[in-house]
Amino acid sequence: MAGTISARQVLTPQGWLANGVVAYDDAGTITAVGTEGFDAAQAVGTLLPGMANLHTHSFQRAMAGLAESRGPQGADDFWTWRQVMYRFLEVLTPEHVEAIAALVQLEMAEAGYTASAEFHYLHHQPDGTSYADPTELSQAIFAASATSGIGLTHLPVLYTYGGLDGRELKAGQRRFGNNVAEFEALYARIAGQTSHMPADFRLGVAPHSLRAVDNAGIDACMALCPEGPIHIHAAEQVKEVEEVETHLGTRPVRWLLDNCPVDTRWCLIHATHMDEGETAGLAGSGAVAGLCPTTEANLGDGIFPARDYLAAGGRFGLGSDSNIRLSVAEELRMLEVSQRLAHRQRAVLADDATRSNGRYLYQRAARGGAQAIGRKAGTIAVGQLADLVALRDDVPFLNWPEPDQRIDGWVFGSEQRAVSDVWSAGRHIVTDGEHIHAEAIRQHFARTMTQLMQAL
Repeated sequence: MAGTISARQVLTPQGWLANGVVAYDDAGTITAVGTEGFDAAQAVGTLLPGMANLHTHSFQRAMAGLAESRGPQGADDFWTWRQVMYRFLEVLTPEHVEAIAALVQLEMAEAGYTASAEFHYLHHQPDGTSYADPTELSQAIFAASATSGIGLTHLPVLYTYGGLDGRELKAGQRRFGNNVAEFEALYARIAGQTSHMPADFRLGVAPHSLRAVDNAGIDACMALCPEGPIHIHAAEQVKEVEEVETHLGTRPVRWLLDNCPVDTRWCLIHATHMDEGETAGLAGSGAVAGLCPTTEANLGDGIFPARDYLAAGGRFGLGSDSNIRLSVAEELRMLEVSQRLAHRQRAVLADDATRSNGRYLYQRAARGGAQAIGRKAGTIAVGQLADLVALRDDVPFLNWPEPDQRIDGWVFGSEQRAVSDVWSAGRHIVTDGEHIHAEAIRQHFARTMTQLMQAL
C-alpha cells in the first residue's frame, strides 16, 4: 500500500508547499514531505490534512425528510424531533444499520472526511432485549467501515436513565439502555471482537449525557477506557441546562469541569449553552468542543460561543451528528456564518497569523477532530497517518492564484464537487470525486430504503 502523492499545493504545519510530494509506508504513515520527485503529470490539486468527523449517529441519515414538517401545535424543537427518531428506530434491523452506515461513510469520504467517530447508543432489539450476540449492532458499524475504508473510532454509549430524576427509559429509548454492569459486559465483549479491525481503529467510550448517566456511570466509563477518547453530550439545549441546574445545582459544562478529570482525552459534544466561566474553563482544559453546526442549526439548538472560545485558546472539531447533510465545507461555513449573524461582523474566526477565514477554520478543525477521536492525524507531517484530502484546482473558485483563496472559495463559494481524492491511513478510497465502492454501497442503501419505506 505504500505510495507517494504529488500535489501542486500542500498544506503543511509550516504553511503552503508548492509542487509538494507526500510519501507514506505500508502502515499508512507519512514518511516524507518535500518536493523531491514531484510528478506534474500525476499531481492532484490542493492537498489538505484529512478531516475527522468526530460525532455521528449513522442511522439517522436515513431519516432525512421525515422530521421537517411542522407539527399540529406549531412548537417544533429538538424534543419533538426526538420523538420522530424514536419511532424510526422501531423498524431498524442490523442489516439496515450496516447499509446506512456504509452509505454515510461513503458520503463522508466524498465530502472530505477521512475518519469517523460513531457515537453508538443503538445496542438492542426494538423491544429492548439483547441480540444473541450483544455486539451485533457494533459489528454492523465495523462491517460498514470495512466496506468504506474510512478510519473508525467506535464509541459505545452508556445510557441508563430517562432523565436526571432517574426515571426509567421510555419505549423509544429501550434500544439504548444498559445499567453499569450490563454495559461493562457489553464493552468488554466489543473490545474482545476488534482484532480484525485495521491498525488505525480506535475504541473509546461515551457516557451519553448528564441526563442519562450519573456520576457512578461516568466513573465506570473512565475505568473501562483508561486511555482512549471519552465523549459526552453537554449543554445542547436550554431545557437540558435548566434540568441539570435543578438536579445538580450547577450548569452542565461547569459540573463536568468541577467533577470529572476533563482533559485532552475528552470531547464535549455541542457545549452550545455555556456562560463566560464555562467557556474559559473548557478552553483551558485542553478538551475538544465537538461542534455539529449543520445539525445544531437544523434542530434549533442555538449558537456556540466560538469567537470567545477560540480567543481563549479553545480546541474544536466537526461532527455531522444527525447526518441531515454531509459536507465539510458546509459545517465550516455554518460555524462562521452563525458568528457573523451573532456579532454582526465578517471573518470572525480568523487571526493575524492566519487571515484566511477558511484556512483558520479548516486547520483547527482538522487538528481538534484528530485529537478528539484519538487519531494520529490532522496535519501533513512525518509520523502522522496519511489521512489526506485533495481538492480540485481546475474549476472556478478552486483555481484562484493563492491557495488560501482556494480554501475560502471551497468553504464559502463553491457548489462544485470539490474533493477529487481521499486517503485514509493510506487507503485511497475516493478517486476522481467518487468512492471506489460507490455503486455497490448505493445499491445496497437503495434496497434498504425501499424496505424501510414499506415498514414505516
